[in-house]
Amino acid sequence: MRSLEVATPRCCAFVDLTARLSEVVAAEGWSDGALLAFCPHTTAGMTINEGADPDVQHDLLRRLSQLAPQDGQDRHGEGNSDAHLKASLMGSSVVIPLEGGRLRLGTWQAVYLAEFDGPRRRTVHLTKLS
Repeated sequence: MRSLEVATPRCCAFVDLTARLSEVVAAEGWSDGALLAFCPHTTAGMTINEGADPDVQHDLLRRLSQLAPQDGQDRHGEGNSDAHLKASLMGSSVVIPLEGGRLRLGTWQAVYLAEFDGPRRRTVHLTKLS
């Protein structure tokens, strides 16, 4: 298992990890199988989505804010219940096929850490699955 440290830039953001994941796969010599990327945080998640047009990230964050606004009406004392809901909607992990030592993503896909309670330093654990 390997771990990445990720600095997130603001309260809500998608941080593209695709290049960093590719570097780990190459450095570890992981060839065929799958890569599991797991985020062990309750207010951040992982997702695979559009990597070519940054407007998609903007639109996703806007829509998630509509679904789970930070309005202060929740019971959780830290005031970040919206972040917990958004992270639950994203999920805590992604699995990416590996073939010939490369991530087998679709043409337009990228792998993101989805931050909803930043800025923070986050950890992403990486494991090769056979």
